[in-house]
Amino acid sequence: MSNLYLIHGDRVAIRPVCANDYDEITALTRDSAELHHPWIPRRDTSREAFDDFIARFAQPTHEGLVVCFRQTGAIVGGVNINNIVRGSMQSGMLGYVAYASTAGRGYMSEGLRLVVQFAFTELGLHRLEANIQPTNAASLNLVKRLGFRREGYSPVFQRINGVWRDHERWALTADMLSAGPHEWTA
Repeated sequence: MSNLYLIHGDRVAIRPVCANDYDEITALTRDSAELHHPWIPRRDTSREAFDDFIARFAQPTHEGLVVCFRQTGAIVGGVNINNIVRGSMQSGMLGYVAYASTAGRGYMSEGLRLVVQFAFTELGLHRLEANIQPTNAASLNLVKRLGFRREGYSPVFQRINGVWRDHERWALTADMLSAGPHEWTA
């Protein structure tokens, strides 16, 4: 299992999402519908939609990762780095999801910390941005724990389930990591 991982921590590891994850992710998504509402758009769970999702990560502008238990490989969450811009920006936008069966136990904190480390070292990014609905306390608390700073407010930022929703904009830069009090080693 460990040879598949890009990086690992004490309890979890990250690896690229792949077509073979369809059954597991589909079951986790269905079981987590209540947890995800209203934060995440309803997902088409067809095989075709999943294959389209996986195909997106063949582009250099997107990275799709899963957070797994280090020992068993069972998926506990997912993280995408979307809209990667190179050149003078070196930035990407985070999207992430925890699953109901393992939520609230710190696995996503550890997993997202690994993703940040991977993004700033292996991908060479300088900035990661997360846009979060203001009433999504769990997600806001997650980025706060990881040292992201609130940079602004974006009214009617993203359409989710037919409604344009406001979001807070949070960001973390490589410079903030080197200056911050957070433990970033796995």
